[in-house]
Amino acid sequence: MITLEELAAIPIAGHDSLPAIVPGTSSGGDTNICKVSHDSRTAEKGTLFACLRGASFDGHEFAARAADAGAVALLVDHELPVEQSGGLPQLIVPDTRARLGPVASAVAGDPSVALTTVGITGTNGKTTTAAMIAAIFEANDWRTGVLGTLSGARTTPEAPELQQRLAGFVDEGYDAAVLEVSSHALALNRVDGTRFDAVVFTNLGRDHLDLHGSQEQYFRAKATLFAPVFSPVAVINVDDSHGSLLADTLARSAADGRDEIRVVEFSMADLDAIEVTASRHSYRWRGHRVEVPIGGDFNVANSHGALVAAVEVGVPSDVAVEGLRRLTPIAGRFEHVRASADIDFSVIVDYAHTPDGLEELIAAARRSVADDRSVIVVFGCGGERDEAKRPEMAAVASNAADRVIVTSDNPRREDPQRIIDEITAGVREPHRARVTAEVDRRSAIAEAIAEASTGDIVLIAGKGHESRQDLGDRTIEFDDRIVAASILGERS
Repeated sequence: MITLEELAAIPIAGHDSLPAIVPGTSSGGDTNICKVSHDSRTAEKGTLFACLRGASFDGHEFAARAADAGAVALLVDHELPVEQSGGLPQLIVPDTRARLGPVASAVAGDPSVALTTVGITGTNGKTTTAAMIAAIFEANDWRTGVLGTLSGARTTPEAPELQQRLAGFVDEGYDAAVLEVSSHALALNRVDGTRFDAVVFTNLGRDHLDLHGSQEQYFRAKATLFAPVFSPVAVINVDDSHGSLLADTLARSAADGRDEIRVVEFSMADLDAIEVTASRHSYRWRGHRVEVPIGGDFNVANSHGALVAAVEVGVPSDVAVEGLRRLTPIAGRFEHVRASADIDFSVIVDYAHTPDGLEELIAAARRSVADDRSVIVVFGCGGERDEAKRPEMAAVASNAADRVIVTSDNPRREDPQRIIDEITAGVREPHRARVTAEVDRRSAIAEAIAEASTGDIVLIAGKGHESRQDLGDRTIEFDDRIVAASILGERS
């Protein structure tokens, strides 16, 4: 529990003046806060209701509703009249969203400080790297919670939920937390107020330009995590061009006496004797032989980054290596679909949904098959998302795979056939693969499996761990792994 006066005293980077407090007319004395919410439907006794401005709503319009539900104070960006505020005290700040994270953290007891906390950002590899770090932490006898794509509706929850879940980890006796930090979360201040022991940059490709507008702005959003206000240590993949730029920029800032965050670079050049198959990879690192039971070339960088980050926050190297050896399959990340013994080709489900991600996925599969064997790819693109990447996905697939079946992903309220047409417009002559389209995703997967023969690899890309398909007017149960396993069972 914390008072409104104590919340007002929390320093916020970039804001010199303290926020103003407008006393309420319906209560006197200190106002005790035990919960923060930006949704009036979840407001209750002891709640500070944060009035956020969104693209289609203004939270200030719901202040009275929150007051009626039991809220005891408001976080606002201007003073509300009594009839709109319900007579509650108001904490007036320049930007309610920018203030929400630190306020939510303070109300929750600053839980990230009580945990060994690692944040991971990048276009691809966040989920896999988070799972790898968690496995390493568990091998070090650190009970670890993970927040990311596999744990909720959003990769990174809004600040009140994020801080409540971290506080839950503390209450339940956890030692550590690993967070996937999305560009949306950074642009919308969701992790403000969170303190990380280390932050990790995996890579940057094309994604979320529907939000950020340009690749430069997308990178800028990612780069904001690498600042002293969040962490003292930045673990960066410098094989990625944007990672190299980020590391150089941080180093220059430190040399000039500005932002100081210690940069720890990692690169394939640090590794020896790399071996990769469709089901495992290994290499030598700092005198250790590292064995990881998950395939794909791109996962070499993920496991390497996980090792470096874990060691930076206090895990012994030999324990970190053992943690990766114990790693279990990661849902929808280069995940093999198990079938009967008489199936002599591989079916892999992966979340790859960007041009870079799809290209890396196909390249990893290509290096795992014999020269005379085929890589067959099934993929689509989500509706109501970055449309410009659609033809790029087709260009990548048609030039890298042997067979491509373009299908529906989550079309949402868009016409599935229109999405497919925009994808296939990216197929240009000359290209390697035979490309066809099938709107129904199950039929597309069945077609790919029917065409596979001994030694081939079928890649089902885009949805990964997702268990539903959003068709706009309805949502249906659809898990690529379950569907593929069922079709394989029928074939055997």
